[in-house]
Amino acid sequence: MPPPADIVKVAIEWPGAYPKLMEIDQNKPLSAIIKEVCDGWSLPNHEYYALQHADSSNFYITEKNRNEIKNGTILRLTKSPAQNAQQLHERIQSSSMDAKLEALKDLASLSRDVTFAQEFINLDGISLLTQMVESGTERYQKLQKIMKPCFGDMLSFTLTAFVELMDHGIVSWDTFSVAFIKKIASFVNKSAIDISILQRSLAILESMVLNSHDLYQKVAQEITIGQLIPHLQGSDQEIQTYTIAVINALFLKAPDDRRQEMANILAQKQLRSIILTHVIRAQRAINNEMAHQLYVLQVLTFNLLEDRMMTKMDPQDQAQRDIIFELRRIAFDAESEPNNSSGSMEKRKSMYTRDYKKLGFINHVNPAMDFTQTPPGMLALDNMLYFAKHHQDAYIRIVLENSSREDKHECPFGRSSIELTKMLCEILKVGELPSETCNDFHPMFFTHDRSFEEFFCICIQLLNKTWKEMRATSEDFNKVMQVVKEQVMRALTTKPSSLDQFKSKLQNLSYTEILKIRQSERMNQEDFQSRPILELKEKIQPEILELIKQQRLNRLVEGTCFRKLNARRRQDKFWYCRLSPNHKVLHYGDLEESPQGEVPHDSLQDKLPVADIKAVVTGKDCPHMKEKGALKQNKEVLELAFSILYDSNCQLNFIAPDKHEYCIWTDGLNALLGKDMMSDLTRNDLDTLLSMEIKLRLLDLENIQIPDAPPPIPKEPSNYDFVYDCN
Repeated sequence: MPPPADIVKVAIEWPGAYPKLMEIDQNKPLSAIIKEVCDGWSLPNHEYYALQHADSSNFYITEKNRNEIKNGTILRLTKSPAQNAQQLHERIQSSSMDAKLEALKDLASLSRDVTFAQEFINLDGISLLTQMVESGTERYQKLQKIMKPCFGDMLSFTLTAFVELMDHGIVSWDTFSVAFIKKIASFVNKSAIDISILQRSLAILESMVLNSHDLYQKVAQEITIGQLIPHLQGSDQEIQTYTIAVINALFLKAPDDRRQEMANILAQKQLRSIILTHVIRAQRAINNEMAHQLYVLQVLTFNLLEDRMMTKMDPQDQAQRDIIFELRRIAFDAESEPNNSSGSMEKRKSMYTRDYKKLGFINHVNPAMDFTQTPPGMLALDNMLYFAKHHQDAYIRIVLENSSREDKHECPFGRSSIELTKMLCEILKVGELPSETCNDFHPMFFTHDRSFEEFFCICIQLLNKTWKEMRATSEDFNKVMQVVKEQVMRALTTKPSSLDQFKSKLQNLSYTEILKIRQSERMNQEDFQSRPILELKEKIQPEILELIKQQRLNRLVEGTCFRKLNARRRQDKFWYCRLSPNHKVLHYGDLEESPQGEVPHDSLQDKLPVADIKAVVTGKDCPHMKEKGALKQNKEVLELAFSILYDSNCQLNFIAPDKHEYCIWTDGLNALLGKDMMSDLTRNDLDTLLSMEIKLRLLDLENIQIPDAPPPIPKEPSNYDFVYDCN
């Protein structure tokens, strides 16, 4: 007979004694279990003891997490969190350097446990650590030369403990003094500092900036971009990652009127060029966290365009009107200007109207009216002027080429530029906050100081080329824009390393090539609309949906690793969730690191019966998406979020690693609840499988006899003389 579900068999260790095998009744209070263990070893004062996992985590067992204990778990009897915290609080103030160093090392390790952290913080431990950082470093300054390794390790462990304690979110970041911030900043500003100290100092500064507006202002006063730049020129990618993270945090939290000023400083310090040389083109692979930070920097840089994108042109503003005059002058400068003394104002206006028509503006009389739509607002005019000044030959050629065509065949430069700018802003998501889960940076945007403008210049020439290839007329304008968008998107997915490479990718994606790709995709997804085919589809669709449902459930049985998002993203914490083979229970639990394959059910501590699930919600309806955070309320994270609601107020919150996993899980959970699978992935799979099944059923099999049984396996040959021995 199997043991009751509430009884767990474990081994318990105690230093100097043989491990004890014991059955733990999960219905008994934890204090009673600890007393029983202590009595077995004749240890008095059981309230001074606690149980913790004997693995590398060393996490304490509490009433909240005791259900994570599984059969075969090895536990350790140890001092209670309160006792440990009290003793460490005293030990780190020891006058002995060796004792102090050992205590700080233990503190750095134990601080990862939230139970211990709470007890240490209750003793005002955070204040003690900050005082040690502020004043303790000076006290040992004289010893630094003769005891440099010891000093470096001591400070490193102190900062590590501080970071781990703060990561639990128990203490507000707003409580720290200017002296502490100055001290942390001084470690970053030093040219020669221990790597571990620099790393933790950068992590502290990033968290300060992201979690407190007041601290952002103080950190911004202490840290300059010029002081951060040297850390990017080293060879340690982790230090480079933390450095870019601090720059991103300062960028993200800067007031709107300060961001452009900060961007100018970054340009002066040649940040882009340094990142390109020492990070992107360095002779090593870029890890996921670095890719994420580069993506965030890319997004924040492009978001500087939002102000111009959302600014309407004022038709009465002479400075803005002068830009349009300049576009006309560059294009038609060779033509003779009317003499003011002999030419009438009417004649002059007539000539301007004619030229504005050639430039492709919708409003020939007052082109300023074309720029009153936002987006793209004034950004489109900025792009046009940049193209006219920096690629003058190409600009003049496009304008004159189109002005010499018939009216219906001309590609209107003005209208095209406005729509193209709007399209590029949509592709690059200008104005949206960066996603916490995205690593999608494009190396080519780090190769030029005016990368967006150069991007536009390449694309406007592509648009003109595609227009000619399509032999388009004004009625085809939207079709041309759709083709250009497809060309640009396909070229971007190849992640070109430079703008020139992007240009060459577009050369290979001519209109003819796009037609071939579309034709190929259409053949793969051909949709027959005749009545018999539709009836056949209707008949076989339930079978296909059942097949998709089984695939989704099989994927849930395999399980998926999800990442826990926290304020300090680099300290990735993972958890795994999978469905039991009988489809009745969801097993889930925390992991130390991302797994290489499937995680067995036994190692997942928690479980949720499928019968207890009340609903599955997605996007902004999820409880964890209703919380406010610096980067939380953005479109991409919302699109990957889903939650399982169970019992009265309980929920299991997910952020899928990508859109594919999001669709798999939401489909699978809906299938478990007997609801329809509504994801885009299901629609695509259904279309593909239906198309394949219909094509198979419509194959011309006349006069072909399909056997009911597989053909027999032939007998073995009498000898193998025909086999050639290579040896």
